Amino acid sequence: MSAVLGTLLAVAGALVGSLGTHLLQQRAAVRAEARARQELLRQERLAAYSGFAAAVTELKRAVVAGWLRRSDPVALEPALAEADRLGALAETARFRLLLVSGRPEPLADAAFARAGALRGAADRGELAAREREFEESVTAFIADAAARLATSDQPARR
Repeated sequence: MSAVLGTLLAVAGALVGSLGTHLLQQRAAVRAEARARQELLRQERLAAYSGFAAAVTELKRAVVAGWLRRSDPVALEPALAEADRLGALAETARFRLLLVSGRPEPLADAAFARAGALRGAADRGELAAREREFEESVTAFIADAAARLATSDQPARR
């Protein structure tokens, strides 16, 4: 009888141990999956922030090129077509940024608007001033994005 009782206790102990191990592994797997999702989202945000900054900077370059060619109708038309194409790409990058961030992005909107405002410069001095404003707005956007990415690097508290 004591041999049977000993065997039952051993089997019960093995079952409890197996159950405990399973629960701990399941919990660790859930935490690992949550960390992986968080890292994936951070990578998506990083790609969206940097993609927008690159796209809006290319737009600025094209708008300035068009502005500099405004007195040459032959050179102006392709420059404006390029600026229009890059404007559409920058807007697409802005939409992606909004989808990934899940919130309004006023600094991105300001940078995008400043890129478009370059077209209205009256002379080279005003163009240079508007370019500085654009650079300041992109710098503010990047600083904000970097701060948000740094915050998302912090481990989730439980």
